[in-house]
This record gives sequence, structure tokens and C-alpha cells, in this order.
Amino acid sequence: MRAPLKRWAGDLLHRGMDGVIRIGAIGPDSARGRRFGKFGAGSVICFPYVSLFGERWMWIGSGTRFGPYLSLSVGMVPDQVMVNDPVIRIGDRCVIGKGAGIVGHHSIDIGDDVWTGHNVYITDQNHDYHDLDLPIGAQFAPERPVRIGAGSWLGHGVVVLPGATIGSHVAVGAGSVVTGELPDNCVAAGVPARVLRQWDPVAGWTSPSGQNGAEATVP
Repeated sequence: MRAPLKRWAGDLLHRGMDGVIRIGAIGPDSARGRRFGKFGAGSVICFPYVSLFGERWMWIGSGTRFGPYLSLSVGMVPDQVMVNDPVIRIGDRCVIGKGAGIVGHHSIDIGDDVWTGHNVYITDQNHDYHDLDLPIGAQFAPERPVRIGAGSWLGHGVVVLPGATIGSHVAVGAGSVVTGELPDNCVAAGVPARVLRQWDPVAGWTSPSGQNGAEATVP
């Protein structure tokens, strides 16, 4: 009797968990979804999420999906009044992977059709270190806008730091840290991320040295 009872209890638990996930998801017509500045049709934030506040200053496009365990916030604390509106803008048909963190204070603009792997972190503010009398955690550097162009892919664990600009149709390899500018139609990886291959209308995919790049796939 124990084995059938265990299977029955497990099935009941799994059905209950599936139901909680469905009910807890945030969509444009949910009470939580209506807090957003804009929340497009067909978009969803999967449950559970880790941290979510400052929705008033976020614009989410249509058909965009956020995986579970998301941290999505604007400002230092809930109900903070921001200078820019929106602070975070995410376009249509994006897929933001599980465990992602997007933390905005000034301007984060993510274009249409941007997909990410799991555990990607994007922010427009960082800590300073110049004052030796203050802990680094208590020092804040000026915010700098972040932009990620349409059709780009960020691999697992990519970090995008303040001031970074990623062009359109850019693939960024897993574990990379983006600190500066990556041009359109390129493959980049590393810490800091550097261009490995870029599309040339005449030569096709080429490396920075100008040699033909036969392989343009990143994890």
C-alpha cells in the first residue's frame, strides 16, 4: 500500500505545484501586471519570482516571456520616484531566461526579439571604490544607460554593466562581461567581452584580423 500511496501523493503534489505556477504567473490582465507602465499582450512573468518592484517605470512589449526566479526592479526601494520614464524598456517577443536579474536606475533599453540564457544580469548602476574611508558597498558610481539591440542573444551567465551598448544581431558567449560597445552583427565573448567575428557584406563572417571566420556559433 505504501508505494501506491506515495505515487498518489506525489502526483497530487505535482499537480498542486503546477497549479500554483499557473495561478502565480503575471500577465497583462493580472492585478500585478496592471502596475506596469506598459505590459504587452501575451507577455508573462513566470512564478515564482525573486524580486519585483518599480513596475510603474517599466515598459514590457508583447509576447515577451520571463523565466522563473526573476529579479526585476527600478530604483533602490519600492515607490521611489524616477527621473526617466520608462527606466526599463523591454521589446516584443523577448525571452529572458531563468534566474535573470535586470536592475535599472537610469535607462535600460532591450530591443525586440532579444533572448537570454539563464542567470543573466543587466544593470545601469555600479559601485565606486575611490573613497578609502567608505565601504565600496556604500559608494555609488553615476548611472550610465545600457542598450541591447534587436535580435541579439546573451548566453548563460552574461553580465552587462553600466554604459554597455550591444548592437543588433549580436551573440554574446556564456560567462562574458560586457562593459563597452559591441557593434551590430558580431559574435563576442570574454571578460571583458571582445569581438571574435563580425559580418562583412563582402567577406562574410570575419575575425578582427580580417581572416575568414567559418564558425560563428556561441554557447
